[in-house]
Amino acid sequence: MIHPLPPGTRDVLPDEARELRLVTDRLRGVLEQHGYGEVQTPALEYEDVLRRGDERAAGAAFRLFDDQGRVLVLRADGTIPTARLVANRFADAPVPLRLFYLSHAYRAVERGAAQSREFLQAGLELIGAPAPEGDAEVVTVVLEALAAAGLRRHRIGLGDASIYPLLLAQAGVPDAERATLLDHLERRDLPALEADVHRLGLSPATHDMLLAPASLRGGPEVLERATGPLAVAVENLRRIHQLVAERSGAEADRLIFDLGLVREMSYYTGTVFEVYDPAVGYALGGGGRYDDLCGRFGRALPACGLALDVQRVHMAQLEEERLA
Repeated sequence: MIHPLPPGTRDVLPDEARELRLVTDRLRGVLEQHGYGEVQTPALEYEDVLRRGDERAAGAAFRLFDDQGRVLVLRADGTIPTARLVANRFADAPVPLRLFYLSHAYRAVERGAAQSREFLQAGLELIGAPAPEGDAEVVTVVLEALAAAGLRRHRIGLGDASIYPLLLAQAGVPDAERATLLDHLERRDLPALEADVHRLGLSPATHDMLLAPASLRGGPEVLERATGPLAVAVENLRRIHQLVAERSGAEADRLIFDLGLVREMSYYTGTVFEVYDPAVGYALGGGGRYDDLCGRFGRALPACGLALDVQRVHMAQLEEERLA
């Protein structure tokens, strides 16, 4: 290439741009039909704002300086700016608030990680609706939106961000070790997880307890195998499945329960989501419940959301057509 692009970025030519616009229009149509209103936030935020929302998000952000020397960051996700917006612009508004965005996000991922540094997100945020009803609404709307975008094989994985930290605390794992074990789960590096758990020298029962979530993945029958400390945690997931089945019938069969699911952002407090399509080998998006995040900006509200990588959704739709 005569004029190279920064790693993790790409040009979009007219044919693909037209197809991406069709996907976003279909996603937007479903979200608006369910009462979600579109918001737009600046691509630039103050670093302190992003750090207030999530230290890990701040660590993955591109930085620059304004004319007064203040540190700015490019938007790394849509959830933190939306939480800030709610505190600034909806301080007295009745809840729940149903908001969505179609905007680019930017992350300084490691070179060679095969990840985009710039990507188009379609995200929805349900602010002020508690679990499990709010979680079930987000799942139901996203399932419908993906179908409208042309997918037929999509699935949503459900876990709970509170499960593994709870088990680590009960096992007495030192704080310095906890982040490493969570990183292994996030990367699905089960051999490393098992090796590090074994290295801690725990009792056989505690050792098995820490490895159990990684093996509990499948349909609703998996929840019946969650015993001991896991039994209480899965009640919320069981209720979400029931609510989705009541709202959308057989679409509930698209849910995969994954008790070892861990998302990269630390602001998640409950249910976490990951969107898949077997036609491609990567996640199409994700999200979860973040009941503490809005309070960091001044208005404490329960909240839940999910963001899709629009280009990945488009690639999955094309691959489904090719395999049909």
